Amino acid sequence: MPIIKSAQKQVRSSARRRINNLRRRKAIKTAYGKVVAAPSKESLSTAFKALDKAASRGTIHRKKAARIKSRLSKKVK
Repeated sequence: MPIIKSAQKQVRSSARRRINNLRRRKAIKTAYGKVVAAPSKESLSTAFKALDKAASRGTIHRKKAARIKSRLSKKVK
């Protein structure tokens, strides 16, 4: 356990960030799976929303989100 006060705060904040990042990654995985299982416009839009939110918050890189969106669009077509 860190002794310095700022290091203690960093441990707490990184734990919160980790939980939020895991939540966003889980949303991406479930949305991706739904698109692959049953390709439709509705499932595609929910996947796009999850990807955009994760990219805007910094969970994943914006170009990775664009790459995944492109691949999902191909599967729906």
